[in-house]
Amino acid sequence: MSEDEVRLWLRFTTVTKVGARKQIALLTRFGTPEAVFDASSAELAEILTPTVLRAWLEANPSDIETIIQQTLAWQQEEGNTLLCLGDANYPIRLLDLPDAPTLLYVKGRLDLLASPALAIVGSRSASPMGLDNAEQFAQCFSEAGLTIVSGLAAGIDAAAHRGGLAGNASTIAVVGTGLDRIYPASNRELAHRVAAQGTIISELALGSPPKADHFPRRNRMIAALGLGCLVVEATVGSGSLITAKQAADIGREVLAIPGSIHSPLARGCHQLIKQGAKLVESAEDVLSELAWATSVQVPSKQRASKSSPFLQNMGFDPVDIETLSQRSGLTTDRLSAMLLTLELEGCIVALPGSRYQRIA
Repeated sequence: MSEDEVRLWLRFTTVTKVGARKQIALLTRFGTPEAVFDASSAELAEILTPTVLRAWLEANPSDIETIIQQTLAWQQEEGNTLLCLGDANYPIRLLDLPDAPTLLYVKGRLDLLASPALAIVGSRSASPMGLDNAEQFAQCFSEAGLTIVSGLAAGIDAAAHRGGLAGNASTIAVVGTGLDRIYPASNRELAHRVAAQGTIISELALGSPPKADHFPRRNRMIAALGLGCLVVEATVGSGSLITAKQAADIGREVLAIPGSIHSPLARGCHQLIKQGAKLVESAEDVLSELAWATSVQVPSKQRASKSSPFLQNMGFDPVDIETLSQRSGLTTDRLSAMLLTLELEGCIVALPGSRYQRIA
């Protein structure tokens, strides 16, 4: 966009009380931001409530000019792009949203916004097995040609992005802050990798902080950008279930990986499955559900001891060393040595409380 177009779109989108639905209604009625600004108060009142109209008319010009100058400077940096509704590079799948963002801030590759994609979401406090599943499945789908979409949060999101970057189709991160901020800070290195090799997008103005109400807005974009939404791990109250519902509401496939009946992190996925989500045990389950014509194998680590009788007796639920001793008849000293070996081989993971969980 030219500088004049940027100014118009930023003026149009920076009045906080005028959300995406009202912005779309104004564009539908008047055609362009310029025509909206030329409209009379009486004409605007046909669409905007008195409170919103007042906010529109009383918006501080100096505040808007500050945002415009910051954004113009940001746009000059390599890899940064502003996309307005109707731009040729605007991701068409977002148009399925009734409140599609009218302005997008993009850092990275524009071509990925038009690529077939799969959303992968889940818990921030994921289990080691959940993180492993998210990364391996994401790499598999990326190798199969599906760009991985997630929210750059800790836990499952971060693992999904890492998997996407490891494959050919890369990854898109949709964030709940302005693109001049990284949240959480622990994902700083990952965010730089995504910006360099994939794409980061936001509908929020530069400087926008990580406020609670920003993340449901982010989630609806994650849901829309994918052909489907795979939930890896989630508690019953997880925001990932909101993303899954948003995906279902606009006709996307919803898929979920089941887990232990004893794990709170599995209950959200089990709830989705009860409600009709596709139960996923392999990457092929997802590709089949999406009618994605490819033949792939889930990448896996080489774990020499994965078929040992000890691991089979251990099961997949977290277990403490005393219980393992009772099951196996081995002393705790002998078990400690075996568990250390299995952990180094990547077959199990140590959990808090002297518990262990099989991941192979």
